[in-house]
Amino acid sequence: MPKHFWFLLIAVVFETVGTTSLQASQQFTRLWPSLMVVVGFSGAMYFLTLTLKYMPLGVVYALWSGLGIVLIALIGLVVFRQAIDLWAALGMALIIAGIAVIQLLSKTATH
Repeated sequence: MPKHFWFLLIAVVFETVGTTSLQASQQFTRLWPSLMVVVGFSGAMYFLTLTLKYMPLGVVYALWSGLGIVLIALIGLVVFRQAIDLWAALGMALIIAGIAVIQLLSKTATH
């Protein structure tokens, strides 16, 4: 796998950590989760900028946000016991399908 995809995946992981920590920080009233919000989003932005050296902004943002949505929903379900209804699951399946279309068929996925 090319290095820019690794950069993108690392950005998604950092974003997921930041967003999960945002929930765990309880509106920034808990120190360690609050610090993890800063670390998570800072790391996400750094690795996102590295990805942008190789891929166009629109494609990077679609992949980054789509993967982040699905991961955060799964973490919300497992860690925070937040329910997902059938329509939300269907919507996320469509997001995954869109990511697959971009990666498998689009010629704009890389410069």
